[in-house]
Amino acid sequence: MSKDTKMRATINQKLTEMGERERLKELLRAKLTECGWKDQMKAHCKEVIKEKGLEHVTVEDLVVEITPKGRALVPDSVKKELLHRIRAFLAQHAS
Repeated sequence: MSKDTKMRATINQKLTEMGERERLKELLRAKLTECGWKDQMKAHCKEVIKEKGLEHVTVEDLVVEITPKGRALVPDSVKKELLHRIRAFLAQHAS
């Protein structure tokens, strides 16, 4: 396991143990809904289903198709806020 992978696992464990991961997920959901991301993704899903036909699209296919666009559409301000909160959490709980 690489040093980076170990660090990510440790950070994720600390976030989870202290309940911060769930709080960050709730914040992310709220911010994405607020900025219209959720509606954009819903529309994109409908486009893909319409294009390919409901009978020819599985959930897995849909996820593979929309994930790149979904990641690209997350506003930088949302990414920066989450990163700031994670850094603040880590600074406060550094061991």
